[in-house]
Amino acid sequence: MLEVKNVKDSGEDFQVIEKMSQMNHEQLVFCNDKETGLKAIIAIHDTSLGPALGGTRMWNYNCDNDAIIDVLRLSRGMTFKAAITGLSLGGGKAVIIGDSSTQKTEALMRKFGEYVNSLGGKYITAEDVGMSASDMVHVKKETDFVTGIPVEMGGGGDPSPVTAFGVYMGMKAAANYKWSSDDLSSKKILVQGVGHVGENLVKHLSEDGAEVFINDINKENLQRVSELYNTQIVEGELIYDLDVDIYSPCALGATINDVTIDMFKCEIIAGAANNQLQDEDKHAKKLQEKGILYAPDFLINAGGLINVYSEINGYDREKAIAQTRKIYNTTLEIFAKSDDEKITTHQAALRLAMERIAQAKN
Repeated sequence: MLEVKNVKDSGEDFQVIEKMSQMNHEQLVFCNDKETGLKAIIAIHDTSLGPALGGTRMWNYNCDNDAIIDVLRLSRGMTFKAAITGLSLGGGKAVIIGDSSTQKTEALMRKFGEYVNSLGGKYITAEDVGMSASDMVHVKKETDFVTGIPVEMGGGGDPSPVTAFGVYMGMKAAANYKWSSDDLSSKKILVQGVGHVGENLVKHLSEDGAEVFINDINKENLQRVSELYNTQIVEGELIYDLDVDIYSPCALGATINDVTIDMFKCEIIAGAANNQLQDEDKHAKKLQEKGILYAPDFLINAGGLINVYSEINGYDREKAIAQTRKIYNTTLEIFAKSDDEKITTHQAALRLAMERIAQAKN
């Protein structure tokens, strides 16, 4: 028998409830199955605009608290991402605790699909870090509340290329706002993380004639991408004080923090990673004070969400790309709002998203 546990009703951990309250989450669901080894958490942040849609990440967290904090922050970001792009969706996210390279099995993914299905459509899943379209096929065997399935099954396939295109649009908008031109051909750009999204971004930048530097913990993939797109490899911690025009974080979050901000020599930060600011208010303000233009992550990395959302009503690649292209103008709108209201770009993006959510509630 499946047990879906809502922390609001459990009374087990007051600190978790307090964190949920602070971040305005609706529900946190813990999933455990001894037979398959599944240990997962599903977070539903806000469903004012529609069902909560967000990918599933499989990561070997150091402790359960790290997983809880990650899924809470990621699901909150999905709410704002959907709102700011005008989608009729709420924000949700799931994390599976474990090593995706050694512990992921069909049985585990199907069991996870059962938990998703038990929520009755309140949460719709998709792929994220440590997942692939083939994993979503296993999930779909147990639930219809899944997107990101292969094209041959009527889905949109890997959303990474569309995510990368959105980041590329946001980066070009930032260049336009900062330098009065969105031409990236003469710019030095560091891409940190060359997984599915990062590699597709590198492709766009290389085709534009930018001087691209890349960094990744996967040395084999790093070398492959470098050779494929003729980019320069930067190792280890040397990346943060590299003399570049644009820093593009495309791996895990919190790379903008007290330590790295003092090291940055870039003029623009625009990347695909979620939760790039370790402390949203503090570090967005520090970037502003330093004269670094920050393109809010949940705005410019929304292409993947747009892509999987289009599956719900019948997938249309051209429509997904056309809507993702609008990230360019929305990014310019956010920068202008930031200047006009004398707030950070992060605050400007949050305000616009929350205004749309408030309108839906009224």
